[in-house]
Amino acid sequence: MAQTNVTPVKFGIDLFSVRSSGWTAFQYLDYCAKFKVKVVHFSEIRFLGSLDEEHVRRVKAHADKHGIELEIGMRSICPTSKLFDPAQGTAEEQLTRLIKAGRAAGSKLVRAFLGSMADRTGDLPIEAHIENTVKVLRAVRSRAMDANLKIAIENHAGDMQGRELKMLIEEAGKDFVGACIDSGNPVWTLEDPHVTLETLHPYVLTSHVRDSQLWRVPEGVAVRWTRMGEGNVDIDSYLRKYLELCPGRAISMEIIVTGPRTFPVFDPKFWDGYRNVPAWQFSRFLAAADKGKPSPAPPKPADAAAQERTDLEASIQYTQRLLNL
Repeated sequence: MAQTNVTPVKFGIDLFSVRSSGWTAFQYLDYCAKFKVKVVHFSEIRFLGSLDEEHVRRVKAHADKHGIELEIGMRSICPTSKLFDPAQGTAEEQLTRLIKAGRAAGSKLVRAFLGSMADRTGDLPIEAHIENTVKVLRAVRSRAMDANLKIAIENHAGDMQGRELKMLIEEAGKDFVGACIDSGNPVWTLEDPHVTLETLHPYVLTSHVRDSQLWRVPEGVAVRWTRMGEGNVDIDSYLRKYLELCPGRAISMEIIVTGPRTFPVFDPKFWDGYRNVPAWQFSRFLAAADKGKPSPAPPKPADAAAQERTDLEASIQYTQRLLNL
């Protein structure tokens, strides 16, 4: 018997998946439209091409022709992060520009992030970076509310575990701040992606999805990002739980295929940036690694842009079959 009252899947593509293509915003939209997506996630300004309001309106009009909803984003808004670019103005100024562009694009959110794993081991603890990001967010609250959009903070490149991003959202104000939950980045913070989803699902505004492979090595744990269906974090179950826990939120492919990254968890010095990680949580990460098998780095492609598209399209096909789209 056919199911009824099921929320339709809002399937999308994050343009970072095809970051090397160098297309215009209009070309990116034409490419994504071939896969009948409902959302295209412009995670960085470079994919949009310009924040000029007239340009953004033209991009929105082109998206409307394809029946595509736009989500726009930027990079770090933490002024003390190693990834923050002060040449672009203060964090508040940068975020304000994106809020204005988001309104012109019809985006319901602006995606941003704190930083990367490098911010866990610098002069400041991660908690200080979180506090500084919260201050920036509180400073733009009225502008975001006036524009009728929210700020979606990503768990990005090993910067925060799910519980840390939850703390950031609650301290900034969950009335206008939520999560852009990424399924690949948790393994760069010693976290099982399922733990991240269990922690953040009440705050999720949108998502990035990719698969990961984990396995044990003599010095600790190796991880690498893979195409969908080629990892061992049970991405199928993750997606089904996401649909149940985050109905109506976008599932956007952010496919990044990498070589292994090793986390030397048996070196006491390594833990300087992770002393607040709960043991029960780390044990779930280890359990996933124990199930994994060594996964060598893929060969370096002759054409990076073409390989990115191949990886993305294989992942789209896998995910659309899985979700019966």
